[in-house]
Amino acid sequence: MARTTAGVPDPDWTDPGCPVARTLDLVGDKWSLLVVRDAMDGARSFTEFQRRTGIARNILTDRLRKLTAHGLLARRPAPSGRRPEYVLTEAGRDLFPVVLTLRQWGERHAFAPGEPHSVLVDLHGVPVPELAPAGTDGARLDAGTTRVSKKPVRSPSGQANSS
Repeated sequence: MARTTAGVPDPDWTDPGCPVARTLDLVGDKWSLLVVRDAMDGARSFTEFQRRTGIARNILTDRLRKLTAHGLLARRPAPSGRRPEYVLTEAGRDLFPVVLTLRQWGERHAFAPGEPHSVLVDLHGVPVPELAPAGTDGARLDAGTTRVSKKPVRSPSGQANSS
C-alpha cells in the first residue's frame, strides 16, 4: 500500500514517520472519507456514490481510483455484469472506528442542541454507544494522558511500531 515495488516508502508522504499524517495523505480529504462512509453504508456503484454525496464525476472518479490503488476499496464486476462495483477491503473496514469517532464528535459539536441529525444504530436499532479509548488498565485515554514516542515500541500484538 503506497509503497514502491522495492518496498521503499512513497517519497510523497507529508510526514513519513507519522501514522496520522500518512493516514491523512490517504483519506484526509472530505470526499474520500464520505466515499468510505457510504461504502460502509452499502453503496457499491459509481452512481450510488455520486447520488449520496453530490460529488462531481471527475472528483469521484479520482477518489475511487485512489482508494482502490491504496487498497481501501476493491473493484469487482457487479452482479448485473454491467458496471463495476466497489467494496471495502479489510483495510477499508478498519476505518470504521475512525468514521464512528468523527460521527460521534459531530453529534456532540457540529449540531445545535435539539437539531435533528442521523443516528448510527446497531442491528437491533439501538444507537451505537460512544467510542472511548482506554489504556491497558481500563482508564480512559485522551490528549492529556497520552504522548507520542519517536522510539519503536511493541504493539499489543507484539509487532514493533515506531510512533
